[in-house]
Amino acid sequence: MTLRCHNRVLLLLALIALAAAFLPFVNYAPNRLVSGESRQIWQVWSFPAAGLLALLLVPIALSMVPGRAALAATLVLSQLLFIALAWSGGAAATQLAAAGSPLARTSPGSGLWLWLLLALLAFSDAARRLNVGPLWRWLLNVQIWIVPLLLLWRGAFGDLSLMKEYANRQEVFDGALQQHLILLFGTLLPGLAIGVPIGLWCWRHAARQGRVFTVLNVIQTVPSVALFGLLIAPLAGLVKTFPWLGTLGVSGTGLAPALIALVLYALLPLVRGVVAGMQQVPAEVLESATAMGMSGSQRLWKVQLPLALPVLLRSLRVVTVQTIGMAVVAALIGAGGFGALVFQGLLSSALDLVLLGVVPVVALAAIADALFALWIALLKGDAHD
Repeated sequence: MTLRCHNRVLLLLALIALAAAFLPFVNYAPNRLVSGESRQIWQVWSFPAAGLLALLLVPIALSMVPGRAALAATLVLSQLLFIALAWSGGAAATQLAAAGSPLARTSPGSGLWLWLLLALLAFSDAARRLNVGPLWRWLLNVQIWIVPLLLLWRGAFGDLSLMKEYANRQEVFDGALQQHLILLFGTLLPGLAIGVPIGLWCWRHAARQGRVFTVLNVIQTVPSVALFGLLIAPLAGLVKTFPWLGTLGVSGTGLAPALIALVLYALLPLVRGVVAGMQQVPAEVLESATAMGMSGSQRLWKVQLPLALPVLLRSLRVVTVQTIGMAVVAALIGAGGFGALVFQGLLSSALDLVLLGVVPVVALAAIADALFALWIALLKGDAHD
């Protein structure tokens, strides 16, 4: 009997997981300034490597089995592995902290990070292959975080170096979060106020779309660091010429140039989303609305914009995730946010401080993406995304 692979993605992820078994599970250092030493998973937990190998062979076997039952088993197995890996990382840190000094730091190793990622990818792929509706798929992908968040709330990860860094810099972290959210909403609101009218104008005047998109494409191709830098001199000159702008918070560095640059970067996807959304409204729907006696403004607000909303939301989804990431670079010109923690950690060679800035940025992007996915799923009902 010839074995046939029915889930090549799962097979590939399982093979990568086998290779990741030889990567460090955790890194243990006597203090935060020393790189420390790597510990394999069998050095942290007392079990033979053969047992770990046998466990990792299970997803390989599941990849050979067809049908929804195998996908459901993959879903359950990957979630259990994700929870077990997250818990074991925190438990390993607690165990090593009890045996070492209070200054000792235990951080997740590359093997643990890779295993967690592979478990999430296997779970997401199995949920997609089950062909459930977008709302159920969203609920499946969200509930996997419930137990790890409960473990975090109960202090199971308190001995990890990242959590110790957070405890030492909680006020700084809270300030960085507030500033990052200011950068995010300070970009989205003006971006929508400018991008939606431009998009509607381009949709109504198709002949002018080329010039508008050419300008927006040029802005998009300028590297973020360069655009931030280019805005410093003009804004500083404006403040020098009109000192009252300084009382409004405008300056060559800080929040003002960061928001201007981020809004400029947001315009291209927003304008494209509006134009694409309006163009995909069926002509027969507009004819029916006209036959019902609707005016132009009524057709716009009651027919066209609601039908174009899913496409616009996809563009806004991209802009939101893009802004969350690019706001990190804005710290180079004094805009603050989590980028300040990242660059401070890089300058002081403190990996935990870098992660304290990077991890919440990734979490914010994932949360924003999930919320937009939920919104789109609710708009589309049971239709597939």
